[in-house]
Amino acid sequence: MDVKVFSLGSAAAPAQVNPHAGTASALPATHPQVAHGKIGVLLVNLGTPEATDYWSMRRYLKQFLSDRRVIEVPKIVWWPLLNLVILSTRPQKSGRAYDEVWNTEIDESPLKTITRSQAEKLAAALSSSANVEVDWAMRYGLPPIAERLEALQAKGCERILILPLYPQYAAATTATVNDSAFDALKKMRWQPALRTAPQYCDDPVYIEALCKSLLEHLDTLDFEPELILTSYHGLPKEYLLKGDPYHCQCYKTTRLMREYLGWSEDKLQVTFQSRFGAAEWLQPYTDETVKALAHKGVKRLAVMTPGFSADCLETLEEIGGENAEYFLEAGGEQFSAVPCLNDTDHGMRVIENIVRRELMGWLPLPGHQDADIVTLQNSATEPA
Repeated sequence: MDVKVFSLGSAAAPAQVNPHAGTASALPATHPQVAHGKIGVLLVNLGTPEATDYWSMRRYLKQFLSDRRVIEVPKIVWWPLLNLVILSTRPQKSGRAYDEVWNTEIDESPLKTITRSQAEKLAAALSSSANVEVDWAMRYGLPPIAERLEALQAKGCERILILPLYPQYAAATTATVNDSAFDALKKMRWQPALRTAPQYCDDPVYIEALCKSLLEHLDTLDFEPELILTSYHGLPKEYLLKGDPYHCQCYKTTRLMREYLGWSEDKLQVTFQSRFGAAEWLQPYTDETVKALAHKGVKRLAVMTPGFSADCLETLEEIGGENAEYFLEAGGEQFSAVPCLNDTDHGMRVIENIVRRELMGWLPLPGHQDADIVTLQNSATEPA
């Protein structure tokens, strides 16, 4: 396996020049103070309702399901279906599901708790660089992307890196985060420079983190799974046919995991969960696969969710709850849902690796000039 090593402190790294240095004495005393010279990092995840009651769920679902990146059905068909049918019944059902996983101690969803922690831990990891500010936002719900971009700019961030926390690219996830960020810039008179981090489905640090996290979880079990499913969030098959690379990238992540672990396709399989509506979605479906495996005599099963950077409704309730029940009711005996990378050491190593890589050229981070980023030489060009 060929590797390249890139150092943030290489001789080729550009020197940092403060364009405002030496000018303070030339400014009149009445000149307003303007924060400047900082670099911002904004972590963005999918989103969450603010509470589990009907109206909170309705607001969240309306924003999410009104996104034209998420639902590509013609508006003349979708608007009455969404507003007259779905938003009349689904908030109650979704609210009950969120009640099962809600972080009652601080009254918020696990996704918000974990994403905040990821941002705090990243800030601590980059703390030796006084000119880096880290923040977090949600694509749907609070805090919104535009608000946090404005907050970073107010702190003096003239350059901002957006990191959508989706390992595999989809127009309905990564692209809509970027859309929202650039929509916010449209309204700014003085825009910061903006970078968007690409997908990282084949990043070796991510693959290693998934594998090590999986092995550590398996060591905690009192049984050995006969096989493991890697369950990714589904998409309508139509999106694949239109050119969305998500399906291919999910399979690539699992293939690279097999190579790292030395496992066969039978040991580590791909499925897709969370389908919605009557249209055909990416297959094989997780729920149907779980039931079929139990009917075939599989007694011990584990399911992990590599496409989620943090545990949320889809991992905790849908996999750890619903699919566990499907398996046991169909004849299975032992089931385990593998936690996401979350804000663990493995998870934070992935996030920090991506941020350091994507900030190259903007700065070497003081105190980390010798930090190396290792990437597979053929990762970027290898066909999925």
